[in-house]
Formats: sequence, structure tokens, C-alpha cells
Amino acid sequence: MTFLLIMMFWTVLAGLSFHRTHLLSALLCLEGMMLTIYMGLSLWPNQLSSTPFTAPLIMLTMAACEAGLGLSLMIATARSHGNDNLKTLNLLQC
Repeated sequence: MTFLLIMMFWTVLAGLSFHRTHLLSALLCLEGMMLTIYMGLSLWPNQLSSTPFTAPLIMLTMAACEAGLGLSLMIATARSHGNDNLKTLNLLQC
């Protein structure tokens, strides 16, 4: 199970680094990374046969906040620039 989680994380990381054409695809890759970490934190106490702890709940809360912030940034850039292509965004211009 650990090998699957590690492979999922590296696959999503490769998708983030190689397919950066749209902001939405980058946000989906970041969400996939957060969900992989969440699954790992959820399964970790089960493998150690210990009591569950609150780290997965905190991680899921932070992932939901990150998703909401990312979508609001995507809407703001789509309204100001007309599209969500990352190549057309230039952060050095006002």
C-alpha cells in the first residue's frame, strides 16, 4: 500500500511538472497531491495498529481551503486575462 501511495504522489508530481498549460490542470494536480497525502495519513495509524489521530482531519481542512483559494484565483485570472493559460500570465506586469 505504501508503494502505491508513493507512486500516486510521483505520478501527480510528474503531471504537475510536465503539463503546465492551464491553471486548472495545475490546480487538479495539486489537489491530487493533497489527497494522496491525506490517504497516507489516514492509513498510517491503521498500519501501526495505534489509535487514529487528528492529522488527517487537519490536512483535509487545509486541502479544502487550498482548493477554494485556487478556484478563486483561477476565476480572477480568467476575468482579468480572458483565459487560464499559464503561458500568457506574466506576473511582472501590472
